[in-house]
Amino acid sequence: MVRLNINGKDHNVDVDPSTPLLWAIRENVGLTGTKYGCGVAQCGACTVHVDGVATRSCSFPASAAVGKKIVTIEGLALNGALHKVQKAWIDLEVPQCGYCQSGMIMAVAELLKNKPKPTDADIDREITNICRCGTFQQVRAAIHEAAKA
Repeated sequence: MVRLNINGKDHNVDVDPSTPLLWAIRENVGLTGTKYGCGVAQCGACTVHVDGVATRSCSFPASAAVGKKIVTIEGLALNGALHKVQKAWIDLEVPQCGYCQSGMIMAVAELLKNKPKPTDADIDREITNICRCGTFQQVRAAIHEAAKA
């Protein structure tokens, strides 16, 4: 049993401590916005924030998240208001299939928190999530749009 604080709520989750945080979030807590992509922390579909840091949850043990604040795509909006990255994603119609987008949005939210006006070089260096649909130009445009907000 591990106790996880996800989106501001405590959850007692009955999992082996080595269970990836992704599965605790999806299967035990029921928050399915975080996606499984590759299982080896390369694609970023599973990105969540752990104490404010974008983290690939498919390779992060649930036990390592105990005592930390976890935010998923479901918890990114505050008080019913979309996060500026979510708004830019909608305004610029970024997703095609949408599968990777929750992880991409979480990675971008951390980027903008740390670097409010990123350059293209910053984006290339920091956003390593993979989109199989190839929406990278739309993602870049949405990042710059969110940076203006």
